[in-house]
Amino acid sequence: MKLHIKNGRVIDPANQIDGVQDIYIAAGKIVAIGQAPADFVANKIIDATGLIVAPGLVDLSARLREPGFEYKATLESELQAAMRGGVTSLVCPPDTDPVLDESGLVEMLKQRAKIQNKAHVYPLGALTVGLKGEALTEMSALTDAGCIGFSQADVTIADTNILQRALQYASTFAYTVWLRPQDAFIGKGGVAHSGPLASRLGLSGVPVMAETIALHTLFELMRATGAKVHLCRISSAAGLDLVRQAKKEGLLLTCDVGAHHVHLTDADIGYFDANAHLTPPLRSQRDRDAIRSALLDGTIDAICSDHTPVDDDEKLLPFAEASPGATGLELLLSLTLKWVEDSHGTVSMTQALSTITNGAAKVASLPCGALSVGSVADLCLFDPAARWLVEPKALTSQGKHTPFIGYELPGIVKATIVSGHVAYEVV
Repeated sequence: MKLHIKNGRVIDPANQIDGVQDIYIAAGKIVAIGQAPADFVANKIIDATGLIVAPGLVDLSARLREPGFEYKATLESELQAAMRGGVTSLVCPPDTDPVLDESGLVEMLKQRAKIQNKAHVYPLGALTVGLKGEALTEMSALTDAGCIGFSQADVTIADTNILQRALQYASTFAYTVWLRPQDAFIGKGGVAHSGPLASRLGLSGVPVMAETIALHTLFELMRATGAKVHLCRISSAAGLDLVRQAKKEGLLLTCDVGAHHVHLTDADIGYFDANAHLTPPLRSQRDRDAIRSALLDGTIDAICSDHTPVDDDEKLLPFAEASPGATGLELLLSLTLKWVEDSHGTVSMTQALSTITNGAAKVASLPCGALSVGSVADLCLFDPAARWLVEPKALTSQGKHTPFIGYELPGIVKATIVSGHVAYEVV
């Protein structure tokens, strides 16, 4: 298939491109930008007038719920949601059932995703067997099976001896460990940010120090082992200050933030809205503002959707009993564009797109996130001026729960191209 995308505004943060140019695709690769190659005859021409042509989005955390949780979502439904959202590469955590702690399970997931012929799926292997924090997994075998790093998902390793051994082993083989900083005991069982609002609502709290204590411990272990760590879903101003210092010190460190935390605060819980029950919890406005600042100064490397589809049976419950999580694949682009809108000119489109394309790809060392000649043709074509209403029937994902229900958001994806084939198109 030879594709010619014409008249679009090409924005590629990796190559610092921003201008109206044509893109030419053949054999799954970008063969030219600007001028057509000699003897190029397109099988299909896409007129992108009025659209932004960007690299396909890279999502650092999307739970696809297979294997084991097909009643919440399936690979088919969630990869189709990824196409609707312009996400062409996604990283999935290991907290499936069974846990991704054996190479056979990883190979099966990769194979099933490949059959779908939609987004590229990059699994994280479990750091410990069954995510129990007791015995290390066979990281070498999991890497051979296709894992790009190792994670505990939202499960904390309480035993720092085990964590130290895991980091030592990972450091020896240059594996990246993906961890969410959360103390195993402080805030255990909490469902909301510790503060006046949680007290008023009678909800058990998760204090900021649950994050900062975990960060202090982790940074000491990183100094001792030289391990490379990616911090998942930083949520507080105090935590970001520690990350900023650690990066200046030279620790091998990257971090991301969930798209929800770029916009919402604990006040958005309102009257016990279970859609706003997330992990980590939504924090104060001061924390939200610190997240936005940290995105601009490079302390935070990427925004992810933290896509966690939850079914009605686990969400339509009292706030404290509801399962945490929200659907996000189809919202990642729009929430990033909303950040640009809310900034009133202080955040450029290029800066924002960098956090969900090349910035995210760099974190995971993935060969994507850029529109370079010779690179795999993963693209997202979207209308930045169009707006859509977030409501359950508008979502392709099997998970229909998000705190943004009722919001009107900017940005509608018109086409998603994966490895040179048009995987999704609004006709």
